[in-house]
Amino acid sequence: VTSGGTESILMVVKAYREMARSRAPHITEPEIVAPITIHPAHEKGGHYFGVKIVHCKVDETTKMADLKDMERLIGPNTIGLALSAPQYCHCVVDPIDKAGAIAEKYGLPLHVDACYGGFVLPYLEKLGCQFPTFDFRVPGVTTMTADVHKYGYCPKGASVVLFRNEDLRKHMYYSYSSWPGGLYVSPTMSGTRPGANLVMAWASLRSIGQNGYMQLAREVLDACRKMKQAVLSTDGLGVVVDVDSCGFAIMSKDPQMSIFAVADEMEKRGWKMERQNNPDSLHCSIFPSHANQNVADVFGQNLKESVAAVKSSSTPEDGKSSVAVY
Repeated sequence: VTSGGTESILMVVKAYREMARSRAPHITEPEIVAPITIHPAHEKGGHYFGVKIVHCKVDETTKMADLKDMERLIGPNTIGLALSAPQYCHCVVDPIDKAGAIAEKYGLPLHVDACYGGFVLPYLEKLGCQFPTFDFRVPGVTTMTADVHKYGYCPKGASVVLFRNEDLRKHMYYSYSSWPGGLYVSPTMSGTRPGANLVMAWASLRSIGQNGYMQLAREVLDACRKMKQAVLSTDGLGVVVDVDSCGFAIMSKDPQMSIFAVADEMEKRGWKMERQNNPDSLHCSIFPSHANQNVADVFGQNLKESVAAVKSSSTPEDGKSSVAVY
């Protein structure tokens, strides 16, 4: 258990580096291949541990990682692959089921970053949602990360790092034996860790339980579908990718209308909109708190009002000065 998704991902990058040092000591400039949509904590881990993150393309339509490009980028310095379940930007699960074969072909570990949706995807799958198999059922997947403080519904911060076996997990640990004070061993970035976070994560999992998580996933899915439909029924708006997930990204289909200007109008109406780029879009994570029918209705009405306000403006491209910040 770690303090959050970033620390979980840092430990995976560190473990892959240590694994490469033991198995392929000739690699002095290690690389991990991942799509551009992978969480930037991988870049942070690469910066900390001297690992270059090499980005493969994503499909323009599905926003899934382009596995042909990923395989093309595998080279003599590659120490691992990384994909998302789902990626945060557009809430799409990468083709992990097919990537496992690539990882095995080249003898590389494959990490699945499920920090965002790891605690909701299994239940969405049981509810009939269609997306690639994303976990240890896929041969080749060696590690996963998942945040308990997102769809596990525990207070921040608690996340987990999962390894397929103990032999892989040992590379995450740091140990030092020459200190007069005794053997020093720690599994994560921090030494002393707050026990309250661990207890709250455990208590959340135990108190909500399988039936509770299934019901919460059903509420998320229903709310997501209703709010997404509100977007699709609004003239000039669309979603970047239309998939059943725990969120979606809103885009402008009108080249004369900035989606960031729509965000400015929505914020006047009390909504907090998260701006993204490449393409310009607004990320929406959906939680059970959005499940009230009134929320979807108000959201849809406010969207229509915001679009109308932007279109009636003499400068409908206002908002382009907005910065996309996570």
